[in-house]
Order: sequence, then structure tokens, then C-alpha cells
Amino acid sequence: MQHYLNKLKNLIVWILVLGIIISVPSGKASAATISELKKQLAETQKQLSSINGQAKNVEGQLDAVDEEIQEIDGQIVDLMASIAILEEEIVEKKEEIKIAAEELEEAKADEKAQYEAMKKRIRFMYEKGNATYAQLLLESKGFSDMMNKAEYIEKLYSYDRKMLEKYEEARVRVEELKEALEEEEAELEAEEYELEIEKSDLEKILEEKKAEAENFEVQIAKIRQNAAQYQALIKQQTAQIKQLEAEEAARKAAEEAKKKKNSSSNSNPTGKAVSANVASIIAGANGSSKGKEIASYACQFIGNPYVAGGTSLTNGADCSGFTQAVYRAFGKSIPRNSSSQREYGTAVSYDEAQPGDIICYSGHVALYIGGGYIVHASTERTGIKIGNATYRPILSVRRII
Repeated sequence: MQHYLNKLKNLIVWILVLGIIISVPSGKASAATISELKKQLAETQKQLSSINGQAKNVEGQLDAVDEEIQEIDGQIVDLMASIAILEEEIVEKKEEIKIAAEELEEAKADEKAQYEAMKKRIRFMYEKGNATYAQLLLESKGFSDMMNKAEYIEKLYSYDRKMLEKYEEARVRVEELKEALEEEEAELEAEEYELEIEKSDLEKILEEKKAEAENFEVQIAKIRQNAAQYQALIKQQTAQIKQLEAEEAARKAAEEAKKKKNSSSNSNPTGKAVSANVASIIAGANGSSKGKEIASYACQFIGNPYVAGGTSLTNGADCSGFTQAVYRAFGKSIPRNSSSQREYGTAVSYDEAQPGDIICYSGHVALYIGGGYIVHASTERTGIKIGNATYRPILSVRRII
């Protein structure tokens, strides 16, 4: 029953894998807008998550089968040890039976010899009859001598009788020992046979489990292949979003330059103003007024230097020092390094990112200002600057306020 259940479970897994294979999109995304591309990216990420979950499930089944294989291997080793012990006991028992058989033959020979000697003496006595007794009495030198000879004859008969009984008892005892040893040998051989059958059955189950494990490994390889296709598609979709966002930003910049609009900003330690284009991006983004205020404040330091380990908005800061200093200006204390900031606040998806959120990358953080853009302390060469939020794979988006 368990064998058929395992086959049914494997069939279900293969159906799920086949469904994943069929559902893998191919080619470039056809979405014409950033919004559509983001929806498509979210769906692809969802599919990848499903595939990873399926891989984890199959890997769990593989681990379970591997444990069963190890357990069966252990049982087979134990059986082989038991069989080896039985084989040694059978060899020893055969040797004991051989010795008992030799002793039995000796006992039979002794019994036969004693019996033959006794028969000769009895035959002699009876063949001679009373004459022999009379002769023994007549030849006696006296009454005492006669009584001694008569007693001797009686003792000789009694001796023969006792010796015959002794040899017969010895023969019977050795025969019983030989039969008992042979019975023990038969029991050992029967036990060995049963263990061999059990070992054979376990070896068959072991082969089935190994085949099942190989089947799971094939499934895992196929699932991982499909996951790689989804990862490539995510990379492609992210690049398309980045390209469209860059084109959209260039278009807005051209419009702003054409209109020559100026934007006002609050006074700040640098005395710089936020450009009209940046102000327009922040103003047009969805989000809280406080988040936009933080984003506007951060953008006032564009062009200031990048300094490794620095936390000064004017004299220089690194990526996490920049975000920490910006929030400190608003009375909010956040961790110092990028890895700790990646765990701080509340996680939101990139689709839900708002001005003031921290965008986390591998070893780097930036402040989101809206419209797919970030302000961050980038490198010593570029300093604090504006950039595309998707210029690198995003690990997390953290909302601080």
C-alpha cells in the first residue's frame, strides 16, 4: 500500500513540475508602461517564489527518502552481522555433532564388545551346564574354596551385567546429545534462512528507495532549471523598468528645462536649493508629507563629497552615514551600518516605495525620492547624487516613518 502511495505522490509532484515548466514565460515582456512592467515583474517574482517552495518540498521528500535509505542500510548491516554469527554457530555445532558421532560410535563399539564378552561367558556356562559347577566344586580344596569359587562366578555374572548396562547408558546419553545437537543445528539453519529472506526483502526495498531518490533529484534539477529561467526573466524585466524610468526622467527633465520652472526649498546647512526637476519628482510621488519633506531635505546635499566612514552631510558621508544623518536631522535615530538599516523599520515592496523610504542593496543603502529615483552617497568620484532605484538588484525597502 505504501509503495502505491509513494508512486501517487511522485506522480503529483511531476504534474506540478510540468505545470511550472509550461507556465514559464519566454521572450521579452510586451508591457508598454512602467506600471504594467512592474505588475509583470511582481507576477514573475511570485512564480519564482512558488517554484522555490516546490523545490523545498521536493528536497524535503528527498531528505526523507535518504533517511529511509540510511535506516535500511543499517538494518541490512545488522542482519549481515547476525547471519555471520549464525554461520559461525552452525560451524561450531557441526563440529560438536561430529565429535558426538565419534563418541557414539565408540560407545556402540564398547557396548558391543562387552555384550559379546558377556555372551561368550554365558554361553560357556550354559553349554557346560551343571557339570562345570560340579567340577568347580569337586576341584575345590575345601568348603571355603568352594564358596569362594561360587561367589566368583556370581560376581563375574554381576560384573558383566553392570558393565553392559553402563555401556548401554553411555550409548543412549551420547545418542540423545547427538540428536539435541542436530536439532539445534536445524534451528540455527532455519533462523539463518529467515534472516536471509529478510535481508533479500530489505535489499529490494533499498533499490526502490534509491530509484525514488534519483527521481527526486531529477525533479529538483528540472525545478532549479525553471527557477533560473524566472531569475533571468526578472533581470530582464528589471532592466526594462530601469530603461523606461530613465526615459521618463529624461522626458520630465526636458519638460522642466523648457518651462524653466524654479522650485523653492527650506533653508539648510548647505545653502543649496533642490532643482525644479527633483522637486517635481518628489511632489508627484505618492507618499506622506513627512516622507517628501525628508526626501527634499536629503536632495539639498547633492554634490557634497562621499567619505568612507563619514556621517556629515556637508563635509562628507558614506551611504549609511548619509541616511542616518538625514533622519537624525528629523529627530529619528536609525542604525549606523547598511546591514543593520536593512533590518530596521518596516519592510514594504518596491511597488509600494514612497519618498523617505530606505532602499537596501547588497552592501549599500539609498533614500527613495519617488518616480523610481534615489538620492545616495554613491562613490568618492561622484559624491552624493541622484540615481535610478533599480540600478542594482533591490534586497529590501524599509519604511522608517
